[in-house]
Amino acid sequence: MKIAQITGKYGVILGLVAFICTALSSLVYWLTKDKIALAVAQQEQMLLAEIMPKDYYDNDLLASCQPLSSPLAKQYRINKLCTATKNQQISAYAYETVAPDGYSGNIKMLVAITPQGEVLGIRITEHQETPGLGDKVELRISDWVLSFNHKILQPENITDWAVKKDGGKFDQFTGATITPRAVVNQVKTSGLILLTKFDQLNAENKQ
Repeated sequence: MKIAQITGKYGVILGLVAFICTALSSLVYWLTKDKIALAVAQQEQMLLAEIMPKDYYDNDLLASCQPLSSPLAKQYRINKLCTATKNQQISAYAYETVAPDGYSGNIKMLVAITPQGEVLGIRITEHQETPGLGDKVELRISDWVLSFNHKILQPENITDWAVKKDGGKFDQFTGATITPRAVVNQVKTSGLILLTKFDQLNAENKQ
């Protein structure tokens, strides 16, 4: 009987501790969620400013961003789309996409491209590539991502959109071909879908 009472007592204590921890976690979340959301928005705005020239738009670019969840968007891993307009005409797109075949997993990136297929810039936002090798996709480590600037992406020049080892025009890294290959391929495939099936992406997303 005493053992049962002791077990019950400790069970109550453990339950109380768990309740307090949950309550504290919830409180911390509610106290910090607005600050976290603001920090995320500021980071996103900073990256958008890096790849999207200011003279390309007169709308609120950040406010134009919308998550995409259509089958087509999921298939080509286009997670979010921002639309730049000037004088009420679409001048460029910025979108989040993911290369699933990096050396160490997913490589998340932000891409800006015009409706005519000119890449304005890309930035890698998250990856787990090998330090000293694959992490050269980061601008703070290497200027490799700048090689995308002003490149034209069209079905007619699709063979150019590969690393040199695969017959394309993009440099690979010494000892690390997989990472740049993954980035180039994802910019190519996602960019072509956006350029050729923008209306479908929009229509599916509104359903």
